[in-house]
Parts: sequence; C-alpha cells; structure tokens
Amino acid sequence: MELPEIPYEVSFRNIKFPRLEFSTGKLLLILPFGYSPEVIVEKYKNWIMKKLGFINECLKESYQKELYQRKKDEIDEILNKLIKDASDDLGVRINGIFWRNMKTKWASISSKKNLTLNTKIQKLPIFLIKYIIYHELAHLLEKKHNENFWKIIQRKFQNYKELEKELFIYWFAIQKEK
Repeated sequence: MELPEIPYEVSFRNIKFPRLEFSTGKLLLILPFGYSPEVIVEKYKNWIMKKLGFINECLKESYQKELYQRKKDEIDEILNKLIKDASDDLGVRINGIFWRNMKTKWASISSKKNLTLNTKIQKLPIFLIKYIIYHELAHLLEKKHNENFWKIIQRKFQNYKELEKELFIYWFAIQKEK
C-alpha cells in the first residue's frame, strides 16, 4: 500500500515506546530519542490509513451539523440537571464546575472532583453534553479508559462508540465555524 504524503509532527521524549496520536485530526508521533519517524510511519501505515479514512469521513459529516448558540443561564440550567442526573446514577459528587477554552478535550475531571468544561460544549446538542458529563463523572469511579471504565459507560450508553464519533464530527464542525 502506497502511503500518501501525510503531514505529521514529531515529539521526541524520554519514553520507552513510540506512540501515534490523531487527537485533533493531525498525526503526532511521540517517539523515544533516536527513533526514525519514517520507520514508524512505514511500520504503522495501515493504522494511519484507517485513521485518515475515519477523519475524512468525519470531516465530510461535519458540514451537516447544526451548532447551538445558548445563553449562559440556559447552558447552566442544562448542565445542572445533567450533572445531578449523572451524579445520582453513578453515586458520585463533584466539588465545582469550571469553564476553559480547551484545545483537545471536551472536558476533564480532577482528583479534587472539579469538573472543567470546554467552552465549546455549549454548541453541542444536549444528548452529547449528557454523554460528556456522564463520561467525566465515570472517571471518579475508574480513572483510566480501560475495560472497566467502558463497562461503566456502557451501562448507560450502549452506543458510546457512535457518540464518540459524533463528538469527533462536532469538533470539526466547531473548528470550521471560526
């Protein structure tokens, strides 16, 4: 298989094993010192091509997505209900809610149980905001994205893989809005 010219960035770090990421639609090679980027790209070309196909599909779908414009009191009301519902369902509590403009994530939760939301979340349909909230609060039960974590998610969202794809599509839709 001939690999098309793929722009990528390389970050050399003091690590043992190479990692490839497409976190925002761009290929990032995180490599141990001394590794050849060209050798890694060649070795993982099938995985790269599969991911590129997925990204291109999501990019196309992003043109049909409607972005929402919500006022602060409207999004606050939505979030309060969704956080209460997810907290009750999972049996967890958060300390506070914070807003930040994030470059690669929709949200995060700290070990101090503070929920940080990307300001872009306001533009999403409610069903995706609900999923993001549940996903983050589930991290209070299981920190890593391991098998146990996805079992927790699947109890409420059996279609979580489709929701993850929708979030990726909306990420592109929001980026194009700028």
